[in-house]
Order: sequence, then C-alpha cells, then structure tokens
Amino acid sequence: MSGIVVHLPRGSGGVVDGEPYGDAVTFRLGPGEGARFGRGSSRTPVELRLADAAISRLAGEIRVTDDHWQLTNHSSAHSYLVENPEGAGEYLRVPPRRVGAPIPFEFSRVVLPTRHDTTVSFQVFAPAHVYLDPEGAGGSGESLTVTAYSLDETATYFLVLVALCEPWLRDESPVAIPTTPQVVERLRGHAACVKLTSRAVSSHIDYLAEEKLRIDSPTGSEVRRGDRRNGKREAVVGLALRFGIVREEHLALLPSRAEPAPPGQWRA
Repeated sequence: MSGIVVHLPRGSGGVVDGEPYGDAVTFRLGPGEGARFGRGSSRTPVELRLADAAISRLAGEIRVTDDHWQLTNHSSAHSYLVENPEGAGEYLRVPPRRVGAPIPFEFSRVVLPTRHDTTVSFQVFAPAHVYLDPEGAGGSGESLTVTAYSLDETATYFLVLVALCEPWLRDESPVAIPTTPQVVERLRGHAACVKLTSRAVSSHIDYLAEEKLRIDSPTGSEVRRGDRRNGKREAVVGLALRFGIVREEHLALLPSRAEPAPPGQWRA
C-alpha cells in the first residue's frame, strides 16, 4: 500500500460563531503512520482540526497499515460513520471507544455528529485495492498476476477519466483536454454526478495522477499552479490512452450529449 490521502474540504471543519470553519487541508500518510483529529488544544495537538464545539479535543485517530487503514473512536458517547460515497448508501458505524476499526472502502467520508443541522466530515482516499488478473484467477498461486493499474470502472474517478479522454477517443479536431469546469458540465446529466463540483473533479484528478496511475508531477516554485494542473491532466490522459485503460467502449458510461442518462445507470 502506498499510503492514504486525507482531505478536509474548505468549510467542512465545523461551525465557529455560526460560520463554517477552516480552509481546505490535504495530507498524505504512509504505512505505519497515523494522524489524530478533533478540536485540539495546546495540550492536545491534532493533525486534523475540527473546530465544532460538539467534537472532543481528541475525537479519534487514523492509522495506516500495509493493506488498509484503521479508525479509532476516542469518544465515549458518539459513534462515527464511515460512508462509501460511491457505494449506494454503504457505510460502517464505528462505536464509541472502538480501537483500530478496519476500513475497507477505497474512497471514504468520515462523518462526525454535531449540534448543528450539518455534520462535520473529512475524506480519505485509500488507493491500495489490488485486483487479480481475471485471466489468471484460476491458476496456481505462483502463476497469479495483478493488474498494473488497479481502477474501479464503477467509481466516479473513472467517470472523470473517461470524460477527460473523450475528445481523443471521438477523434475530435482540434483535440483539447477538457478543463475541470468542462468535465463538471459534461457529467452534469449523470445520475451520480448531479452534485459534482469543480473542487471534487480536481480531487479525483489528483487521486488518479498521484495514486492510481502513479504519475510524477513537476514540483518547485518555478512551476506555476495552473501549469502544474494542466500538465497533470495531460499526463493522466496520455497514460490512460497509451495503455488502453480507457477505450472507446467506455464512452457508453458517459451521459448522452442530447439528454441526461436515466437514474441507476451508474452506481451512486
């Protein structure tokens, strides 16, 4: 497992004085590493600060193992939910004082209760899911192989990848890789993407580039943020097309250009 990515969207860290709290926070944890979350204090430092008054100073902890990640609930009163946003309502409940609950989802949303009409949540991307090559599934242990790029074709990130590759697959001229707003607009008619935002699309592209396809991105102060973002999209599309990760038949996953796709065609 190469590790996990923890992402707290802007304004998702709770409510302070009646207003959403906090800028976006993103960090990576490798195997054996952990991060604590909660309100925090000078005596109780946390890596992920959730400022809502209903959340404990030390609410919980994330820890990464070799092949999955675990969630510890330090609360003595509240359960936490771990939702699979792409699993049609699938979720786990982590009860109070539960230590090291294993989380099986590739993409998770950790939800904490509050006294307000909104919850506090953060996202965890765990890219380590590996699938056996279907052609070798019936062989001996020594003959089994795994796929080089392990992607879930029912996930939203794969839908984003198909939308990025669509102009090339349709041989449109001049060919240009869609921008993030164009991907949002292209997928708007899909039942699973009604609430898809530009920020979410950017997160999916980062996830594809850094975790699923393992693309090295240029770094350094000399590289402008916009250039880095454009280069990442180009690299993702180039690799997906060269290795046949996205093919012409995958275009059927996209909503019709003429009318929205019917509900249920894609797993929400």
